[in-house]
Amino acid sequence: MLDRQHLSILREVDRMGSLTAAAERLNVSQSALSHTIRKLEDRYGVAMWEKDGRNLRLTDAGRYILTLAQRVLPQIERAENVLSDYRHGQRGSLKIGMECHPCHQWLMSVTKPYLMEWPDVGLELTTSFAFGGVAALTGYEIDILITPDPIEMPGIHYLPVFDYELVLAVPVDHPLALKRHAQPADLLDETLFTYPVPPERLDVFTQFLVPVNCRLRHHRNIETTEMMLQLVAAGRGVSAIPDWLVRREAAALGVRSVRIGQSGIQKSIHLGLRDGDDTVDFIAGFLETSRKTLA
Repeated sequence: MLDRQHLSILREVDRMGSLTAAAERLNVSQSALSHTIRKLEDRYGVAMWEKDGRNLRLTDAGRYILTLAQRVLPQIERAENVLSDYRHGQRGSLKIGMECHPCHQWLMSVTKPYLMEWPDVGLELTTSFAFGGVAALTGYEIDILITPDPIEMPGIHYLPVFDYELVLAVPVDHPLALKRHAQPADLLDETLFTYPVPPERLDVFTQFLVPVNCRLRHHRNIETTEMMLQLVAAGRGVSAIPDWLVRREAAALGVRSVRIGQSGIQKSIHLGLRDGDDTVDFIAGFLETSRKTLA
């Protein structure tokens, strides 16, 4: 019968590219691995893979089982982790993924009261996704996804937690500081600092610059909000950043916000989760704490 061992073998062969490497990863001999798959192939009368030179190439049947493995194994592994949490006295474990670079400070203000209210729940945070945040959510790598750009997908729903406006942060003595709003042409000779996200996913490009075919001469990615605002305050450029972050740092650094375009760019932070997961008490508790915490 098809079982977890078969799924694990197909996944590791795909990951590692060879039977030898897959066997080492699974701590079994190559002959045992081959024998296990051969029995599966004999039972169903189909091949899982075929040789392609020195490499292995999955057949259609093998790719089907691989897809099943990629969907099912993370759920089983997640369940095992939860059971382990129970064994060690924890109520469960909450994994949070974040696609929002500037949301770290907001999240820290959420986690402090949450950890106090739910002392027997483990909490993990990740910002690295192999296939994107939504894929990590559907693959049970995370339980909640924090994102400003929700992607609709069956089985996933989103809860908005707070609204904000994307603005330009500029030095207080910058010519743009005297304007009510910026036009695309105002940025032509500026260095624009943004978080390390592809331009096609940055609203300052997709909603402001690209529609009028405005191409910047200088664009730099900056990892942290603090460094970005320090560079702006030093007159090295301007930054597209949430308005709440500018408000927090304006007085200390000597920066101010300018609306991007006449109507501005309005955004919301959403929490994405799998359908039905909001009935889990400690997940519902995190959602409730998030709604109460303003940026």
